[in-house]
Amino acid sequence: MTELGPDTAPTVGFLHTAEVHVAAFEALGRELLPSADTVHRVDPAALELARQDTTAEGVRAVVAAHLTELRGDGCEVVLCTCSTLGGIAEELAGDGLKVIRIDRPMLRRAVTLGPRIGVLVALTSTVEPTTRLLAEEAAEAGADINVEASVVEGAWESFLAGDAEAYHASIAKAARPLAARCDAVVLAQASMEPAAALLAGLETPLLTSPRSAVEAVAAVLRPAPSL
Repeated sequence: MTELGPDTAPTVGFLHTAEVHVAAFEALGRELLPSADTVHRVDPAALELARQDTTAEGVRAVVAAHLTELRGDGCEVVLCTCSTLGGIAEELAGDGLKVIRIDRPMLRRAVTLGPRIGVLVALTSTVEPTTRLLAEEAAEAGADINVEASVVEGAWESFLAGDAEAYHASIAKAARPLAARCDAVVLAQASMEPAAALLAGLETPLLTSPRSAVEAVAAVLRPAPSL
């Protein structure tokens, strides 16, 4: 990583698979990373490739190319905001580039909240990387968990159609019965976060990923305390 001088602003990269995320993460960046410059790359085709490429080699090549470009833009840290691609992006970190997958901070907390964890996804391709990471975090924490993952019927179609109201309403509707059976419910994709506002008063903890992920970026950029 490039050594930053006292007056040098760090540069944070964001790798998205939907344009809608740019404004949301730019706002979080202004709040939580006020001294950082930000660079956003958006590639919806990368997500579609991940849904179709069973070998994942083509996906790795695409993600690696984006990370190379973000490194070339001066990024010291990259946040991958796609839950499907996050694990691949994290594996490709190195050569001075730190990569954070958006769901790791959220899922790290989820395994501390109880053994029954509900996971809502809008895309089937998100189930495997999310449940795999939950298992990894549970093993790290010494927790025994039981995961119930549910794909919200019709949600992704609403998202693709630009109908945010229908998208978030379908997620909120699916979350309530799942919450009744679980100790915590995870909204696995960043795009689901606004649905939390429709679930006010839910007794079961409801976890979303955008804020905790940007807080993790801020922690990486924070200077180590002087001894």
